[in-house]
Amino acid sequence: MKLQLLPSTIENGAVSAKQHLSCFVVDDLVSIDAGSLAISANELQRKQIRDVVLTHAHIDHIAGLPLFIDDLFAEIAKPVEVYASQEIIDILERDIFNWDVYPRFSALENEHGAVMKYRPFVVGKTFKVEHLEITPIAVNHKVPAVGFIVSDGISKFAITGDTAEMDQFWTAVNQEEGIDALLIECAFPTRLDELAQISHHMTPSRLENELKKFNDKSCPIYVINMKPSYYREVLDELESLDIENVKILEVGREYEMGEAE
Repeated sequence: MKLQLLPSTIENGAVSAKQHLSCFVVDDLVSIDAGSLAISANELQRKQIRDVVLTHAHIDHIAGLPLFIDDLFAEIAKPVEVYASQEIIDILERDIFNWDVYPRFSALENEHGAVMKYRPFVVGKTFKVEHLEITPIAVNHKVPAVGFIVSDGISKFAITGDTAEMDQFWTAVNQEEGIDALLIECAFPTRLDELAQISHHMTPSRLENELKKFNDKSCPIYVINMKPSYYREVLDELESLDIENVKILEVGREYEMGEAE
């Protein structure tokens, strides 16, 4: 199983490690979140991706979804299917696809038929998307949010999305065998701990404590969703803590789950 974090930020004319938007593509077929989907998906991904799975409805995770559908509107033969909890779907319909911010694509058709459909999932119940089995797990964010365990039957990874300290996620992940990678957020430096607490995000010190709940001490751990303004500070702090198996997920790189680096 192949995983790629799509770029979202240009700095000095080149792709930056700093990320304003969140979008992870699995096997060039399925997108987890859609922050930069419209601006960074390559041609193959644009042709193939018709399934978008959402962790939550904050703008940095869904910004590219309306634009992606808009760009492809006339040529969509198979509707873009948006997998999300009903709470997240309700937020999207109320606040984004409401005719004021953007058209309600779920009510529109092109010559081929519907261009977007919602596929509500139930937290804790595994569902299938293309060749993947995905289990949504509740996490601890300011709005309704989930992380996922994603498997293609051969390899498997877990991703938190945005979160603060959590329990249900670790209970579910620790019951799984053979997780090839864990992707976990770390948004703010420790000096902004109060802000992290209010906004329900992680800091390096909180992350260090949180990872003590993870039973698999040999699993590769990749930090994601670092706030771009504090990227260097968070990176330096993580390096100084030297937490075992912890690395930064590289922007644009294709990771093969289960393969040693």
